[in-house]
Amino acid sequence: MLRYTLMRFGVFAGCFVVVWALVYSGALPKGLGDSNYLWVILLALLLSAPLSFVLLRGVRDDASRKIVERVDRAKANLQANQESEDAADDAARAVTEPSGTSGTSGSGGARTV
Repeated sequence: MLRYTLMRFGVFAGCFVVVWALVYSGALPKGLGDSNYLWVILLALLLSAPLSFVLLRGVRDDASRKIVERVDRAKANLQANQESEDAADDAARAVTEPSGTSGTSGSGGARTV
């Protein structure tokens, strides 16, 4: 995931340099007043998003695959922990219940006053 993030940042940085050079050379209009850098950043973001989508498809798919594997592994571990807790709870209940009772309390245990 870090690899994809760094590559995406690299695409943005490349677009930023290209847009800055175009604005500096006069090929693209400058922003109003002090907004020149904001204009360059917005144009770089606008260009880098579709470029990243196309150019980094393989890296993004690999990162997605790794995330899915981690989530599946975490789900399997959670399921295994729940099953072991259930088994331990069932074993503890079997030990504490007197043998021969079904675990339900009926009227046989009622006290008269």
